Amino acid sequence: MNTIRIAIADDQLLFRQSMAVLIESQPGFQLAIEAGNGIDFLDQLQNMPLLPHIALIDMEMPGMDGMQLNDELHKRYPSIKVIVLSVHSKERLVARMIQAGACGYLFKNCDKKELIDAIQSVHNSGFYITPVILRALQSGKANTPRSIKNFNSIPIDISKRETEILRLICSELSAAEIAARLFISVRTVDGHRNSLLQKTGCHNTAGLVLFAVKNNIFELSF
Repeated sequence: MNTIRIAIADDQLLFRQSMAVLIESQPGFQLAIEAGNGIDFLDQLQNMPLLPHIALIDMEMPGMDGMQLNDELHKRYPSIKVIVLSVHSKERLVARMIQAGACGYLFKNCDKKELIDAIQSVHNSGFYITPVILRALQSGKANTPRSIKNFNSIPIDISKRETEILRLICSELSAAEIAARLFISVRTVDGHRNSLLQKTGCHNTAGLVLFAVKNNIFELSF
């Protein structure tokens, strides 16, 4: 089993320490960083020989909040996958964070199993969307216009092949698995994925999944 290196950024000491204990007790998990704010988090990253795979970050922290930290991680360390841990549940905020590059969004009252599932899902497939988030997204489907728009509300055209690949991405298939299923090369799959990222304005797989759900291209079920 490959070890998943996990970093935590949260200004609530007791919560952060509890998270650290939970991570260290879980087989296959390793605590890489424990920081009380975004600035300290980034400072610690500079001296690490191996970067974390996953960053669990709070939204509200002094000095540098979760939004700012997420942006900096995406710019400086794009290989680190961000999962937001927050008390805020507004759909607009969830969509904004995923659009900005976060791979998952959990509420702080989630249980241990959901946290572990989210970390493993983000590490393996690049995204994790909870039933609560899905219900919030689906609640607005009735008002979704027929034309497909990106996250800046600009109409875009997605080809039949791009739509097919987007649905397979949402089904958690890797580029190699998609290539084998469609009898095309991995390079071609990557090209279509990059085109989708550019057209939709998404940063990563999580953003593409959110885009597909919001535009009725793909339906997640639990």
